[in-house]
Amino acid sequence: MRTAVVILNWNGQKMMETYLSTVVKYSKDEADVWVADNASTDGSLAMLARKFPMVKTLRLDKNYGFAEGYNRALAQIKADYYVLLNSDVEVTHHWLTPLVEYMDAHADVAACQPKLLSEFDKDRFEYAGACGGFLDRYGYPFCRGRIFDTVERDEGQYDYAQDVLWATGACLLIRAADYWRVGGLDGRFFAHCEEIDLCWRLRQRGRRIVCYPESEVYHVGGGTLPKSNPMKTFLNFRNNLTMLYKNLPDDELKGVMRVRRFLDWLAAFEMLVLQHNWGEFKAVLRGRHAFRQWKHDFDKDRKEIAATRTLNPVPERVDYSILWRYYVKGRKTFSALLGGRS
Repeated sequence: MRTAVVILNWNGQKMMETYLSTVVKYSKDEADVWVADNASTDGSLAMLARKFPMVKTLRLDKNYGFAEGYNRALAQIKADYYVLLNSDVEVTHHWLTPLVEYMDAHADVAACQPKLLSEFDKDRFEYAGACGGFLDRYGYPFCRGRIFDTVERDEGQYDYAQDVLWATGACLLIRAADYWRVGGLDGRFFAHCEEIDLCWRLRQRGRRIVCYPESEVYHVGGGTLPKSNPMKTFLNFRNNLTMLYKNLPDDELKGVMRVRRFLDWLAAFEMLVLQHNWGEFKAVLRGRHAFRQWKHDFDKDRKEIAATRTLNPVPERVDYSILWRYYVKGRKTFSALLGGRS
């Protein structure tokens, strides 16, 4: 098969029992379906052998996280296209064909994603990618259909192919050649921001990233996560700052990092004083400290990215602050966000 659908699993037996049947049913004629297991302890592999013997499996020796887990799994899988698919995604009839056909017809596209809708409210976009991702000047990601906690209803307003900065890691189709050309996901991130970093690196080389909403899938995603999660907050802040350090051109780095320092302290203050959440407050500070401790480990990455950069600026990284437009200007949707210049 030219396409491999690869689900990275860690203790996701219940999710796979619920959703893997749709992946097998609607993908088996077009792709090999794999589950790469990050040393689960919940009986996932036994369940797969019993209920899904047609699914191919890889066993990793420990939990490498999302990023390095995928790197180690995909290194063992031969295909022209990889689909990185979360275990909590319900796919639908004709979900894969449009994505593969679009990639076949557009050799300059490195990766694409479908329209990502909520499993719990199928007329609403899902937080983790919606209809394609962008980045603001200071590193804050947003999507067509989702800005911060404002998630839009799907009324067909984004039913057209769109170049984006990043495609969601919940359902990401990527050319194997492009994946390995830039070294894959950054395994040091463990989880969070790794797909944005990967796509940004590809985009700077002139490769396109696209959302192609003719394909639709449904994602549980944020519906299963607690609102407050200090480990997630730590990883998000550490990895987001690291991603900026790796990818920003020299003429922007100091200015952006200076503003981010202020904004991160402002976020930490809000978590402590307004939310009375000591755990989240400490997670922000730990994230910033961890970034400072390891940022020079990424100096080689900065040099390599700068040496291979052919596109600057990247148009899908907007030149304004989304915080200003969202909180001060009150522009809560993607369409409203684009209105005006301030």
